[in-house]
Amino acid sequence: MPQQTAPDAPARKPVSTGGVFLSFAPWIIFGVVASPSTWEYAALAALIASIALSGQDLLHGKLRILDVTGIVFFGVLSVLGLALDRGQLLWVETYAQVISNGLVAVVALGSLFVDPFTAQYARESTPREVWNSPVFTHINTVLTAVWGMAFALMTVSTWLAIRFPSQDDWFNWVVPIVLLVWTVKFSQRYPESYKARMT
Repeated sequence: MPQQTAPDAPARKPVSTGGVFLSFAPWIIFGVVASPSTWEYAALAALIASIALSGQDLLHGKLRILDVTGIVFFGVLSVLGLALDRGQLLWVETYAQVISNGLVAVVALGSLFVDPFTAQYARESTPREVWNSPVFTHINTVLTAVWGMAFALMTVSTWLAIRFPSQDDWFNWVVPIVLLVWTVKFSQRYPESYKARMT
């Protein structure tokens, strides 16, 4: 998550974007691996990745909403894969990617009404005195909204892949990858761009 300082801060440290992107890694793993025949393995791989990437933080009381959601969601999918037979899980096989993308969109956009989820990462590399500043709040509101909208569009795209199988490559791969790349680049550029306009 980009480091954010007050607009009149005397010095700016390098931008760090690792934390929030690592939290998306399990969801990306699931999206890449999941298919009608592999979603159980995708869920297990994503669960392991979620625990590996955030388990230590959770043990120390750092409850970040996206990390917790990932562990719960992929844990539930893994249990369902073990407990239910194939016929009972047809809906999961069909809509696994749609559900996962939609859940991230709901979590991200929903956090705007409480605490933008990107702020949870930004606080780890930002002085406490700027956490309530208008600049910090604005940047994280925008970044959270952009990530939420990107996953909302990915939800629609993966749903269209089901409706139009002949265009599966476009809706399941090309569109989501373009959205992710654009969102990552926007997240890297926007904080410094906005702060520059405020000075």
